[in-house]
Amino acid sequence: MNALELRIPPLVLLLVYAAAMWLAATWQPALAFVLPWRVALAAALAAAGVACVLAGGAQFRKAATTVNPTRPGTASSMVTTGIYRHSRNPMYLGMLLALAAWAIFLAHPLAFPFLPAFVAYMNRFQIGPEERALAAKFGAGFAAYRQTVRRWL
Repeated sequence: MNALELRIPPLVLLLVYAAAMWLAATWQPALAFVLPWRVALAAALAAAGVACVLAGGAQFRKAATTVNPTRPGTASSMVTTGIYRHSRNPMYLGMLLALAAWAIFLAHPLAFPFLPAFVAYMNRFQIGPEERALAAKFGAGFAAYRQTVRRWL
């Protein structure tokens, strides 16, 4: 299982999950349900997701550190300001919000189980390895940050 750690870029994973959600919804179209205001709700969640991703990326650029999620050991500094005061992984949170928006837009019960599956995959194969690399690089500083800021929200 370690072969999957840090191998699939999160953006690619987001697209794979979104496509799988769409395929699940089209596979059983009779299960779709009416969700009033689904477009507005999906748009609001998607906007919140994009805002999280952009805010996280902006903090990384401001700190002049890498945003490459497959090489966390190359980080030049720890980012703990801005949105990172509230979430250790705001970009991944933004991706989850975007997937939730997509599930709501699809209005199909088979789309929603992909959300906890995305979280589980990210926790195991992306975030866990990233945190090990950051702990090795930044030691007590990262340990203190991890104690005070939640992984997702």
